Amino acid sequence: MECNECKKRPATLHFTQIINGQKTEIQVCELCAKKKGYMNNSEESYSLHDLLTGLFNFSSSQIDLQNDDLFAQIEELECSKCKMTFNDFQRIGKFGCANCYDAFKVKLDSIFRRVHSGNTKHHGKIPKRKGGKLHTKKELELYRIELQQLIEQEEFEQAAIVRDKIRKLEHKKEDGRS
Repeated sequence: MECNECKKRPATLHFTQIINGQKTEIQVCELCAKKKGYMNNSEESYSLHDLLTGLFNFSSSQIDLQNDDLFAQIEELECSKCKMTFNDFQRIGKFGCANCYDAFKVKLDSIFRRVHSGNTKHHGKIPKRKGGKLHTKKELELYRIELQQLIEQEEFEQAAIVRDKIRKLEHKKEDGRS
């Protein structure tokens, strides 16, 4: 959609005004919005990139460090393959290569926790038609966790039922009928 004012640039801002019950919609580019007074020139724009890279920035108080030397070592992290520094990663918001995950591992857990609501392990999705073995494997893993909890709670009758489910799934898996 093009700007209603200059008819040259694409409209990036959409304003809706309601005055005395009359609704007026205006689509303008950023330049025209500043000229017409819809935006204050002193306002700094905040891009999506700024938002995402803001997630990667955290203070040293968020890391439990024993001394300043360790903090200096962490601040100077650099990937051995692509030579990207952690500061570059924070600024750009992308890794330079697959090795960067290992190189910056010390700092990444806290970032992943914030970005993924506390989760640091990615489980992914499994396709229904093609993921038979993966579904069975995941189901076995969940049953084993449940079995361990039942044993700890000394609910042995329930644990025996879950144990039988595990055995049934393992036999199904061995037969290749998953």
